[in-house]
Amino acid sequence: MSLDFATLSQLRRTHPGWRLLVADHAPLVVSFLQQAFIKPNVRVMAQPELESRLEDLLFQLREREGDKLFPRSAREYLDDWAQHDKGWLRKFYPPASDEAHFDLTPATEKAIAWLESLTQREFVGTESRLLTVFELLRQMISGTEADPDTRIRELQAQRDEIDREIERVQAGDFKLLDDTALRDRFQQVSSTARELLSDFREVEQNFRQLDLQVREQIATWEGRKGELLSRIFGERDAISDSDQGRSFRAFWDFLMSPASQDELTELLEKVFELEAVNSFEKDKRLKRIHYDWLDAGEHTQRTVARLSQQLRRYLDDQAYLENKRIMQMLDGISARAMAVREQIPTGDFFSIEMPSADIQLPMERPLHNLPLKPVLDTEIEVADSSEISTDALYNQINIDKQRLKAQVRQCLQTQQQVSLTDVIEQHPLQHGLAELVAYLSIAGSDRHALFDDSHQDRILWQDEDGLWRQAQLPRIIFIRP
Repeated sequence: MSLDFATLSQLRRTHPGWRLLVADHAPLVVSFLQQAFIKPNVRVMAQPELESRLEDLLFQLREREGDKLFPRSAREYLDDWAQHDKGWLRKFYPPASDEAHFDLTPATEKAIAWLESLTQREFVGTESRLLTVFELLRQMISGTEADPDTRIRELQAQRDEIDREIERVQAGDFKLLDDTALRDRFQQVSSTARELLSDFREVEQNFRQLDLQVREQIATWEGRKGELLSRIFGERDAISDSDQGRSFRAFWDFLMSPASQDELTELLEKVFELEAVNSFEKDKRLKRIHYDWLDAGEHTQRTVARLSQQLRRYLDDQAYLENKRIMQMLDGISARAMAVREQIPTGDFFSIEMPSADIQLPMERPLHNLPLKPVLDTEIEVADSSEISTDALYNQINIDKQRLKAQVRQCLQTQQQVSLTDVIEQHPLQHGLAELVAYLSIAGSDRHALFDDSHQDRILWQDEDGLWRQAQLPRIIFIRP
């Protein structure tokens, strides 16, 4: 985007991030939101908890700066920051909740990140970023090379370099990264990890904006419903197939891999044990950044699924209104017919056009078929007078959820995460579908459980009659707290 005078003037008037930078109480807004949302990586916070935190901060500031500095209450400030003319917070009501919640907007997060970049850093690394640029350029050139001979020569050159490196290591001639290089790379890792977290909010905001545009189209559409649905699903597919959508899907698939999570956990633990990193001022939450990625990604996935469900319900409501109007017209016709049934008007008082052309095709007449004579049996059989067993009414299955939770915890003792299929392989289903539904209920109420709709798992079990049953459901992953 070109930052010409017109573009900057429009951004100054409409962009929430710019409005935050020039706000009268910008230090209060930025410091509070940075401590409440960004630093602990909180995606959503309920209104009472956020009000309580803001009240504590306001009390401290009033004690130090005077009562006239911030005269309004915490609730009034939060509602004001969530207004459309500010746009620094998003106020909404989650499903099945009558309590308001707040979340940062992407524009606010960008403004806070820019302000953080203004502070003087004790160490500014450049080597790691330069190496990253070179590595990305090599990947781009190598990934677009279509000549097999050229790619083979490049791979052979890499193999020769690796062989030479192995020989140098065996001979004891190798170099270790010094403390400066380690701090440089650690700072680059920390910055990139935080940027990934902010990207999730922007992706989620894009899907909400798409949902709003679709609702506006539905409300103002005057054409055929088939054309509207084609356009709606076309736009949703365009978002999923865009560069942003494909990149997010590839990132999510890689992150959901247990091997990738185990490797990332092991690498972070080893890095934090380095003496050069321990002496460097760092964010302790970086050690668990991949779990923050999982929480943020799962929140984005659930938001997209909830928007799809709301859109489907909205379309069902539109169809219900159309059907209701048709039924009202039919009821009106029936009421008029009932009113004149005793006094039928004479003459041609009602007529309709032919619904189709009156075409006579003699050769299309069916051949004569002899009618079938039904055989009537007048004998009545007496039912069996033996008593019917009612034991099935009392043989109810009781699923012990505590036992199922204990089985999940047992599997998590040796692994960082485990899927539902892995749990069932170690502890087969004893009560079939009822026990599987109990597992789903446990996963739905566990905030450490993830539902991956992009992968489908098949669960097998054997019923009481010895028949094998199966169920297909989204992948469910339990994560150790």
